[in-house]
Amino acid sequence: MERVEVVGGENSTVVNSREWVMSAYADKGLPTSDHLKLRTTRLSLHADSIPDGHVAVELLWISVDPYLRTRMTGHDDGLYFPQFALNDWQWKSKQVITAFGVGRVIRSKHGKFSIGDIVVSPFFQFAEYSIAAPTFLRVVDPTAGIESPAYLSALGVPGFAAWVGIELLGNPKAGSNVFISAAAGGVGMFAGQLAKLKGCRVVGSTGTDEKVKLLKEEFGYDEAFNYNKETDFDAALSKYFPNGIDLYLDNVGGKMLEAVLNHVNLHARILVCGMISQYNQVWTEREGVRNLLNLVGKEVRMEGYLVGSYLDRFDDFTKEMESYTKEGKIISKYKIFNGIESFIESLGSMFTSSNFGKVVIQVKP
Repeated sequence: MERVEVVGGENSTVVNSREWVMSAYADKGLPTSDHLKLRTTRLSLHADSIPDGHVAVELLWISVDPYLRTRMTGHDDGLYFPQFALNDWQWKSKQVITAFGVGRVIRSKHGKFSIGDIVVSPFFQFAEYSIAAPTFLRVVDPTAGIESPAYLSALGVPGFAAWVGIELLGNPKAGSNVFISAAAGGVGMFAGQLAKLKGCRVVGSTGTDEKVKLLKEEFGYDEAFNYNKETDFDAALSKYFPNGIDLYLDNVGGKMLEAVLNHVNLHARILVCGMISQYNQVWTEREGVRNLLNLVGKEVRMEGYLVGSYLDRFDDFTKEMESYTKEGKIISKYKIFNGIESFIESLGSMFTSSNFGKVVIQVKP
């Protein structure tokens, strides 16, 4: 911790803290430094500066997820999180971008938290240091045999999204034909592994031959294909699903969703977790799906879901996924960026085929 000013002992410590704010919305394309600004502020850690019941946290790891992009468009678009507030050019606003993170308590005015505790929260400020309310903070055991980034992946939002989709909503029977799009991404890699644990035949789509190999050799997928090579999605799905699709976990939307609708079985289920192929476009320019009538003819149940609606099951999820992780039944892969300054680069990387697994930033070693 950099000590910028010390007056009257440790409780007077002031730190320089870099933090990300939104200066302009990006309704199209990827956000750039025209939209996102990294500013440096001075944060007092004096006891009088920390409200009762709060803690001061040093951020260690922070998660970069596709949903963050949807909060930067400037317009609500049917998703559950509001837009990030804009900061004016004089930096008078104190609104900082938030995300799921892992941090260390460095000051505490709350009986439940002690200095040195490792804590996770879905709403940490995207800042090197911050003052946090206890509402969403959870202490984790650093000696439990689970690496810190796992709390942002297998035990975080991506793992929970996969678990809700496969375990609660889809619940496929052994032998079911399951298709996962964006299968090497944060949600997809866990969804496929969970489906395999239920005895399903699982096929995934991904963007490179290396990821195809990863899905089959490390995540246990039965088959996988590179959508940048097998660009005729109808032909690809005919090849990999000669007996049709029983369950589809959709992470991309667009043309892939349309192709899936031509291959669903009677009473198939389609669970819509996200549509990353559409996030960088305004809705009037997105790809429409022309064969929704297949939902009727095949009596398909298509359902979108938000993990926030299933928080009452988070403890069940945590126990199950911790067990799977410790037993080696669920494995994780990460794309790690270093330093809080790498946010724009890491955010943009999710919309290419360059990443393997969950994108995270290591803020502090």
